[in-house]
Amino acid sequence: MSDRPLPQPSLASAAFWSGGKDGILQIHRCGDCGRWLHPPLPSCPSCRSRDVSPQAASGRATVVGFTVNHQQWLPTMPPPYVVAIVALEEDEEARLTTNIVHCAPEDVRIGMRVRVVFEQHDDVWIPLFEPDPDVPADAPAADPADRRAPVRPMVSPAKFEDKVALTGVGVSEVGRRLMRDPLSLSVDAATAAVADAGLEWSDIDGLSTYPGGSLSPGMSEGGIMALEEALHLHPTWVNGGSELPGQIGSITAAMLAVASGLCRHVLCVRTVWEASQQHLARTGAWHTAASRADGMMEFRAPFGAVSAANWIACHASRYMHRYGDDRETLGWIALTARDGARRNPEALHRTPLTMDEYLGARMISSPFGLYDCDVPVDGAVAVIVSAVETAPDRPKPPVLVEAVGTQITERLSWDQGTLSHLPQAHGPAAHLWTRTELGPDDVDVALLYDGFTFNALSWLEALGFCEAGGARDFIDKGRGIALDGRLPLNPHGGQLSAGRLHGYGFVREAMLQLRGEAQDRQVADARVAVATAGGGVPSGALLLRRG
Repeated sequence: MSDRPLPQPSLASAAFWSGGKDGILQIHRCGDCGRWLHPPLPSCPSCRSRDVSPQAASGRATVVGFTVNHQQWLPTMPPPYVVAIVALEEDEEARLTTNIVHCAPEDVRIGMRVRVVFEQHDDVWIPLFEPDPDVPADAPAADPADRRAPVRPMVSPAKFEDKVALTGVGVSEVGRRLMRDPLSLSVDAATAAVADAGLEWSDIDGLSTYPGGSLSPGMSEGGIMALEEALHLHPTWVNGGSELPGQIGSITAAMLAVASGLCRHVLCVRTVWEASQQHLARTGAWHTAASRADGMMEFRAPFGAVSAANWIACHASRYMHRYGDDRETLGWIALTARDGARRNPEALHRTPLTMDEYLGARMISSPFGLYDCDVPVDGAVAVIVSAVETAPDRPKPPVLVEAVGTQITERLSWDQGTLSHLPQAHGPAAHLWTRTELGPDDVDVALLYDGFTFNALSWLEALGFCEAGGARDFIDKGRGIALDGRLPLNPHGGQLSAGRLHGYGFVREAMLQLRGEAQDRQVADARVAVATAGGGVPSGALLLRRG
């Protein structure tokens, strides 16, 4: 393949990237229980032994998930190419993201036996995999067991959720390539939210944002420092960063600050300007220094797996293999989103979408086509979290918080944990229901993260609206998730058609629905809403109810 992004080997991963010099796949292994570990870890997650070191693996593996990438993400890696998750012969729970080479993309399949081959680039040897001629038979179709920790019960009968309310929400202008400074979008949304809550700027004593100022270009307004400079709130508490229970984890953090008595009114802001940033990058007006991939991307970028479309598509292919599903199930989610967007004057894409158009659209990363992917936009949403005792003084009906779901129950990884669903959906979903006497049957409207259609499908099953593998029957060709269906899904169009406001858009729509302000897309007598966020690791969920 053409020039690849190269990894930055760390002290822990150096053996993995240099083993190919001697034709050896070096994988860390526990000296006590024998478990193989990837990426390298300093202790064994099974037995907690510190006797972990790189050892030679056989280099044989089985394809357990894959996608054929058709999108040109990188100028030096032209499509199509296969991104795959392979499980080592020695330990099915030790997996690598890689490329399948020396094989036509259409011939790659789950269960295919493969062996390692190395491709040298400067001082690193990239482990790729090719069909194994010595083991031509496919591996058994059995799925690796999902290792999930049990969900913890509530530590106290007193719930912090009962001490807070969502009292205001605001949104900026939203659109494609607005070419506006992202901080100005944040200020617009914040101003609208404060006014919606009937507050003065002097009432705001907390500030919370996701992801702070540290995420990739186009994904932040600049963080707490930029917001405080713009707003001059002098807050008593601030929170900013990306390692939270999904994008709405910044709202959950604000709830904890209010419930503790540290604050009374916290302004929470989420801003994206991906559409403008991508345009600037394409035209050469935005310069990013080239560097080697490190952190999470160390084990993904060298294989051209630079988009969440690639990562999550591997899980979608495993789901379809396991449950015998097809693209039409995902298609009904996309069509339902577009139908909702028709009723939403703020939505980006409002023209009707047919199944033939969905299936005929260009492929992005199989099984995801164009309409399986959400739409990058510029925009900001702000939410006010207030002490519940102040709610009667606000001009709008409060939205009360019934429960949050935040627990991590599996590996924080895109390829080492759950294979057949979106990673990190099941933990927060199960945790949510431990904090309430309500259940899935009590939910009137679902606002489920749909960065890709498969994300929403995974949340439907994880939250218990249907059993694993049961989404096709539950969706029922769109009838089950329509505005008048058993569970209206993303009536505003979701990120698939209204635009990617990165989690906060779902909270805003939940508030509008519970306040009866959703106009033509209003769910009749909506009293309980669930909102989720996080396209993978980590993730979070909120159960909200009418005040």
